[in-house]
Order: sequence, then C-alpha cells, then structure tokens
Amino acid sequence: MITEVPVAEADAGPYGITVGPDGALWFTLVHAGRIGRLTPYGACEQYALDSADCGPTVITPGPDGALWFTRYRDHRIGRITTDGQAVSFAVPTAEGGPFGIAAAADDALWFTLTNADRIGRITTDGQVTEFPLPVDHAFPSAITAGPDGALWFTLNQGNAIGRITLDGEVTLHPLPTPQAAPVGLSAGADGKLWFVEIGAGQVGHIDLDGAITEFPLPDRSARPHAITVDSAGTCWFTQWAGNSVGSITADGRIEEYALPSPGSEPHGLAVGVDGALYVALETGAVARLKV
Repeated sequence: MITEVPVAEADAGPYGITVGPDGALWFTLVHAGRIGRLTPYGACEQYALDSADCGPTVITPGPDGALWFTRYRDHRIGRITTDGQAVSFAVPTAEGGPFGIAAAADDALWFTLTNADRIGRITTDGQVTEFPLPVDHAFPSAITAGPDGALWFTLNQGNAIGRITLDGEVTLHPLPTPQAAPVGLSAGADGKLWFVEIGAGQVGHIDLDGAITEFPLPDRSARPHAITVDSAGTCWFTQWAGNSVGSITADGRIEEYALPSPGSEPHGLAVGVDGALYVALETGAVARLKV
C-alpha cells in the first residue's frame, strides 16, 4: 500500500531523503532552500537555510551525528544538527556543483562535483580536499561507500562507474550499454554496487573486480533515478517518467508499484526505521510504501 504525506508547497521539492540518527526522515527542499524532518508518526518540521536559492540536493547522515547535504546551486556543503542548527562550507572549485554525498570509513564526507569532474572530501570540521578525475565533462553524480572501504560513484555523461580510494586513487569502469547515463547507486547486501541507468532504462550491478551486469526494465523509457537497499537485500529504485517505484532482487526479478498521484516526480528514497520505503516526490510530498 502506498500513501502520500504532504510536507511542503508543490514547487518546493523534496528531492533527497535519508534516515537521520534520530530515526526521523530528513529531506531536502531543493527549490525552497530548506531542510525538512518527518517522523514515522507523520509530524513534519522545516528549517530554513541561509539562502533560499542554495539548492539543497542530496542528504546523508554524517559520522558526527549531524546530517550533511550538498548545495548544488551555491556550490557549498551543508551540515544540520538534529535540532535544526545549520552551517555550510564552500568548496574550492568555483561553480563546482556538488551533488552526491556519502560518509566514508575515514569519518569524512565524500561528494561529487558535477561541473568540475572532481570528487571532494570534507572533514567534520569543514576541511575540504578535491581529487581530479581523469575524464572531461563526465558529470560525476551519486556516490556511496563500498564494502571495500573505497568510494564508488556514477559518471552520468562519462557512461561509467568510478572508484576512488581514501588516498585518491581513481579507477573507471565503462558501462556495456552506450549512453546509459548512470545516476543513483547504492551498496548492496550481496557485496556489489547497484546502480540505475536513466538513459537506458536499466538497473545494473558491479562487482568489486569491475564485472558489470545489467537488467533491462519492463519500460525502458521509465527513467530510473535513485536506488537504495532494504534490510532483506532487495534494491528499490524510483522511476521518474514511469511515476512509480520499482524493486529488484539479487537475481534480477523486478516488480513495479505505481504512485497514487500523476506526475509525482519521484527522486530520492530511503528505508525508514519502521521498515517502510519513503520516497521524495518533488511535487511537495513524501510517499510511504509498505509491502
């Protein structure tokens, strides 16, 4: 069953969503410059940032008990405590466009710079380092910590999956499908990295040795966007054009769940402490799916 909880005005977002250390859902209101908090009981709060036009995008829990997020439009990394106190830090590369962000084994946050072909690292006290990638105009997008301790990321326009070690060594793995345009990725329970291909309408996984497998979706034009993994090891992903949420098992079995409202624009998603799947709908709501 899928229900929708209104959390903001229709043109505010949300875009990214994650579970905070307090057990609540935290989400970005990308078009309004705010961060939202939604409890499993439906109570919602919002925290205004210092700029309504900063474009908060992807959000993740940090090793310091706060939430960290990218500010795509003003090229900063944000931090917000669970009581709503927010600060931000500039990245060295002007107009870098930070997008994906994830905590790593070194107790720092690593992020992508979509406009600069770089991967960034920020410590919890705000010290930033950047690592250039060996490609041009590749649009690094999502990033996640892998089971090997390295960071893995998608190259949306570079049509590849990348890996960067904690000391900055980069390896790139080209995708088999041309113009697949990978976006979201997540570490699976099977030791693989799972990702979605918005351009090809496929879900794929990559082994730690670089072997790639791809699974075509029932609707190749559904434009899958983000992906996450539940406690049972099932991967869940949003389908922006398909206005739906999909699931895929380790052996490639796919199921789809239509969202109740047309044109919902589903983006980020996260599994809540109650075991339900929560989906950020850019039309001002969060959807809850309990199978």
